[in-house]
Amino acid sequence: MSTPPAPKPVSKVWRPELTRLPELTLGRRLLRGLLRLLCRLTILVCTRPTVRGLEHYPRRGPALVVINHLGDPDAVLVVASLPKTPDGIAKIELRSIPVLGVVMQAFGVIWVHRGQADRRALVEALRGLRQGRQVLIAPEGRESLTGALEQGTEGAAYLAIKTGVPVVPVALTGTETGLVYASLRKWRRRPVTLTVGEPFTLPPSRDRQAVEAGTRRIMETLARLLPPAYRGVYSDREVDDA
Repeated sequence: MSTPPAPKPVSKVWRPELTRLPELTLGRRLLRGLLRLLCRLTILVCTRPTVRGLEHYPRRGPALVVINHLGDPDAVLVVASLPKTPDGIAKIELRSIPVLGVVMQAFGVIWVHRGQADRRALVEALRGLRQGRQVLIAPEGRESLTGALEQGTEGAAYLAIKTGVPVVPVALTGTETGLVYASLRKWRRRPVTLTVGEPFTLPPSRDRQAVEAGTRRIMETLARLLPPAYRGVYSDREVDDA
């Protein structure tokens, strides 16, 4: 008998006044450029990266970037590899971590309260997409507990349906926090991969079932970009044979 999945996390912090679309000031643009260089250096020194499918990534215009979430190195690999830096949606708890919270606030993210009716986070993400910006979200809603895809939450599909912007799937492997650090302790660089899939759109709809169907499509598209061991709850025949 299989063990039921652990429930999705619920933020204990409630600070909606902190949730806003970051302004793209000159200072923030310069900081993002500097951090991009730092991330590239970190990835090259600490891992053996393989990046595929960058020809699919839109260089201009709005896009909703969706990723699977394996660990802390995900963000470093994404910032280092993508040709354009999207605005990330990040859990509010990270803001209270010394140094990291300050860096993320300066970089500019949309803080989200997980597991709560955080309408403001959705509104700010919608505003960014409608302004022609790119927004990144991890539809699983947390770092995977199994190292493989967990059930997707519906925020990404809602944003895609509401705005009609392209959904850009980005699949990551090898970025599990513990495994990357274990390799570094042995003076080894762990292989990591980032694969960009072909963008697609979800048709406009006001139907709740459309959001559920859109979530399935997003997660199954990510699954097809991943090796079988990473597909998790989407490791069914329909995904394998698609």
